[in-house]
Amino acid sequence: MKKALIALAVLGLTGGAAVAQSSVTLFGVLDADVKYVKTGSLTLKKLDSSGLNTSRFGVRGTEDLGGGLKAGFWLESEVNTDTGVAGAASGGAFWARRTTVSLSGDFGEVRLGRNKSVSRLHVEDFDPSAFTGLGNVGVLYSNLGSGNGTSFGRADNQVSYSLPGNLGGFYGAVDVSAGEGVGTNKGIAARAGYKAGPLHVSGAYATTSNAADTDKFKLASIGAAYDFGVIRPAFSYTENKYQARKQEILTVSATAPLGQGQLWGSYTSAKTSGEVGFATVGTPKLLALGYIYNLSKRTALYTTVAELKNDGTTRFILGGSPATVAGAAGLGAKSTGFDVGIRHSF
Repeated sequence: MKKALIALAVLGLTGGAAVAQSSVTLFGVLDADVKYVKTGSLTLKKLDSSGLNTSRFGVRGTEDLGGGLKAGFWLESEVNTDTGVAGAASGGAFWARRTTVSLSGDFGEVRLGRNKSVSRLHVEDFDPSAFTGLGNVGVLYSNLGSGNGTSFGRADNQVSYSLPGNLGGFYGAVDVSAGEGVGTNKGIAARAGYKAGPLHVSGAYATTSNAADTDKFKLASIGAAYDFGVIRPAFSYTENKYQARKQEILTVSATAPLGQGQLWGSYTSAKTSGEVGFATVGTPKLLALGYIYNLSKRTALYTTVAELKNDGTTRFILGGSPATVAGAAGLGAKSTGFDVGIRHSF
């Protein structure tokens, strides 16, 4: 009997050690907002999803393989809080936000699967809205009619490598997305930067192409931010090119602590030039202001007001707003809106 108890105790200890070497985390965000948007003569009033952060559900985990080597996985799906259906990123796939398996160590990290491009991550770092909600500067980013969008989005069939995190603040990453015979949205993106203390600077470059298109869509971007404590100003400049078309996007923003939350604002100008007759040639401008009130570490209330001004030759709209009238009648419409919402993370 004593031997049996000793054996069970040993098994319990070794089992506990094995479990301690691995971890699995269930995580997510639920975000809902009441939104009002007016574009031209059209109005939209609705309960919406992802006004501050994208609503999502996921599972991630790591396994310690010993010797500083770790294996990991990440599965993440978008969900619309207002309806419960899969979000915009799904494209028919359940784990469309991210599906990766990885190996990391002193050499850095290698990831395989579907994920955001490193050029998209670069742009997000200098946008207070992180490409989400009414202040989303991503609504002004155009693929210039190329059909390629993974340079500022997510990519299938991606292989990525990130430098180790012990380089004194310097970091870098590169990803390659294969066409796998079809050639759709195959591309490469790279990023390098420095982030230590209050300073953050970064640069990114990416190209994407389709099998039927001999011309590549190209993105080049730089960004910088400095946290003074009372305020964190930031800027980014991005240049998109495709054939004779070019888009120059400048974003300046600031974030400041205020009470139990954060006040933020951003201004973006997106000048598009090149081919005559292209539907988005012009310089639309987006101004956004928001406040996040933290009820706890996981729950926050928020509000955002935004205005997108088109010139006479563009028809960009705020995220979630009604489409403008087609044709020449829709050009130059102004899109304004505000929302109030709640976000809870777990």
